[in-house]
Amino acid sequence: MTRLSTHDAIVIGAGPAGASVALTLARRGWAVAIVEKSVFPRRKVCGEYISASNLALLDQLEIGDAWRANAGPEIRRVGLFSGETCAEAPMPPGRDGPPAKDGPREKKDGFGRALGRDIFDCLLLQAARSAGVEIFQPCRAVAIDPDGEAQLVRIQAGHETTMLRASVIVAAHGSWEPGPLPSQLGKTNRPSDLFGFKAHFTGSSLAPDLMPLLVFPGGYGGMVSADHGRLSISCCIRRDMLAQLRKHPRHQSHLSAAEAVSRHLMESCRGVRDALESADADGPWLAAGPIRPGIRSCYERDIFRVGNAAGESHPVIAEGISMALQSGWLLACELSCAPSGRAGRETAGRRCEAAWKSLFSTRVYAAAALAGIAVNPSSASLMAAIIRNLPQALTLGAQLSGKTKPVPGFV
Repeated sequence: MTRLSTHDAIVIGAGPAGASVALTLARRGWAVAIVEKSVFPRRKVCGEYISASNLALLDQLEIGDAWRANAGPEIRRVGLFSGETCAEAPMPPGRDGPPAKDGPREKKDGFGRALGRDIFDCLLLQAARSAGVEIFQPCRAVAIDPDGEAQLVRIQAGHETTMLRASVIVAAHGSWEPGPLPSQLGKTNRPSDLFGFKAHFTGSSLAPDLMPLLVFPGGYGGMVSADHGRLSISCCIRRDMLAQLRKHPRHQSHLSAAEAVSRHLMESCRGVRDALESADADGPWLAAGPIRPGIRSCYERDIFRVGNAAGESHPVIAEGISMALQSGWLLACELSCAPSGRAGRETAGRRCEAAWKSLFSTRVYAAAALAGIAVNPSSASLMAAIIRNLPQALTLGAQLSGKTKPVPGFV
């Protein structure tokens, strides 16, 4: 027998975007369900850096103290590792502060920090559970069908099927994995597709307050000191370059994708070699993709989208978690003040899309331009030469990527 559960909103995906919207709606009196296919804690392909523009939002979500207690050191410098180039410049601080008990918000300089997704996502999901969100995990959403003024979401856990009913459906499932839902994207198979890789290391010699951009033939990446002494390294590489790297010239055999990427990074960036020379791997490399940069609709076919499902910047600017958290918050704010019914949902969708573009479109376009330069060997060499002579360009790039732009409602 199929079980039916009714809610005000159903959120598909429990990452930062989904947890942010679910938690905010639940604290405003909504009955919310989250559907998450993975068991937590789980590691995930992600740069794991959270910029200072999110500090007040984390406090609003009531996980700020836990985040500060677990996250790595403040990132006060941004750098570039490309070939033999190792350059750095100051990271622009964010102007933000925690809510004051009485009077206006305290304003002070703040800097971003990194926290592993295996820890951060659990903090968010536990906060959502404490706020009354019903969690269906591990469960996979396999269909969404109209049901009068509401919609039915069919979820599966093994051989058990459950039907969830709500008028508001939020797609927070990301964009990398294809699937049967109308909000999921189809497959691609282009030589230029970018695949993501990520690993943790301990014992790295990278300066704890430095976050360098890694530029290498066919891709780009980043490194950052995260929680508990872990170094988080992530990168994207073109499909055709990865295929070329996996052909071992000496033994005429194929390397694993992870081994090929790891060797390529070490051989292409002196800064990476220096940082990892005496480091130890903390778990295996992870892979995912292809990534789907671009701006999509925030509301289509009566489904709201947040996080990468709504739009995705190239990870070259390390703003993925920030955009996810903030897009979830924006949608929750619009939904909580919108009239009921389809007309109210359409109004909320239009307003959310306008707010999304105002907050994120510049960094999406800036990231696309920077990624295009990074994956092209000739332009990447020129960029490295410019930054060697003008390292302040790194600070400007961090500003253009949105790392100092406050979240609406927290100005």
